[in-house]
Amino acid sequence: MPPYPSLTHALVAALVDLTWFVEDTDDESMDQDEALKALEGVAAVVDRMTEGQRDGFLEVLAAMTAAETDPGRRAFLEDFPEDFGVVD
Repeated sequence: MPPYPSLTHALVAALVDLTWFVEDTDDESMDQDEALKALEGVAAVVDRMTEGQRDGFLEVLAAMTAAETDPGRRAFLEDFPEDFGVVD
């Protein structure tokens, strides 16, 4: 895998990968209360972003979505902005 074009891209990718993992893990593998806490933490980080940071986040997310070949992950990426409060 080539290096990320920016630190922002790397961090957005890491945040999305974390949420994808947590949401995709079954109840037997992960305590659902702990999973919810992790996802709420992601939403809290997004909530504290400035407008400019949100714009940059959305740009990276759009590029990731356009490049995604897995239909399930692509749908997850498409829903991410609304599901995690990046957009209202």
